[in-house]
Amino acid sequence: MIEKYSKLLEKEIERQKYGKQPVSLYEPIRYLMALGGKRLRPMLTLLAYSLYKENARKIMPYAVAVEAFHNFTLMHDDIMDKAPLRRGHPTVHEKWNVNTAILSGDVMLVKVYDMFLNVDKHILPTVIQRFNKCASEVCEGQQWDMEFETQQTVTDAQYLNMIKLKTAVLIGFSLELGALLAGASEKDCKSLREFGINIGIGFQLKDDLLDAYADSKKFGKQVGGDIIANKKTFLLIKSLELAKENQRQELQDWISKKKFNKTEKVKAVKDIYDNLAISSLTEKKINSYFKKGFSRLKNLNCSATRKTDLIKFTELLIGRES
Repeated sequence: MIEKYSKLLEKEIERQKYGKQPVSLYEPIRYLMALGGKRLRPMLTLLAYSLYKENARKIMPYAVAVEAFHNFTLMHDDIMDKAPLRRGHPTVHEKWNVNTAILSGDVMLVKVYDMFLNVDKHILPTVIQRFNKCASEVCEGQQWDMEFETQQTVTDAQYLNMIKLKTAVLIGFSLELGALLAGASEKDCKSLREFGINIGIGFQLKDDLLDAYADSKKFGKQVGGDIIANKKTFLLIKSLELAKENQRQELQDWISKKKFNKTEKVKAVKDIYDNLAISSLTEKKINSYFKKGFSRLKNLNCSATRKTDLIKFTELLIGRES
């Protein structure tokens, strides 16, 4: 089923036209949507729908709307981060320019609302209301992330809340949307949203861990990039919290350095992480969120066999090494 849905999603993404003129406004949308990725969010929408109903093909445009919104956030995030690459290709603002990327992102969001317009009129207000809440929270998370860059101290609770908003709530909405479209109960919709939020936090924490500890051949990007950029990840936050005075001073020294050898910095910081058993601590936190997430699936009002694909897909993502 997962492979079938994946092919249908790509066909639906290709089918969406977004707009024609001016070409420079709409071509960046088609470009970004064609770059691929895991298609995690639309796949979860389809799998959630399939818990209750057959023929998820009929909701394919709404699953793609979720993917379009996700890519809209990436287009604007890349501008804020001054990122040169996205999935190994030039970012929209690099391939075109910043102003075009801003406008293309804006119209992309408008098109997301267009894609939702054919939702059954009885649930359309609920879908839009919950989408709007999710979209606002994603923006709140991005703002917190930017503010953390200049904050001297960030607690692990603040960080976990930030990644919940920036990353996890959209995963939660993706699942909730599938359940809403299938006519599931409010209780099941809430359980699936909570499942998504918890696994979303777990995924982000795993990204933090992989950035420092992944096999560079499998990771697909520079290992230690977060360390080099002084990104306040869960690993760094916990290290500063648990470090002895000399370790904390060494971390602060590396953070404050403007010129340094990247390999040397990554090794030095990871040595401190290892000494404090940060990898193990992070793994425990990741597993606690995954466990909490899966517990929300137990009482869904659907057969156990219908949960199989959703569980399988999620477990594949949990076990990834890149």
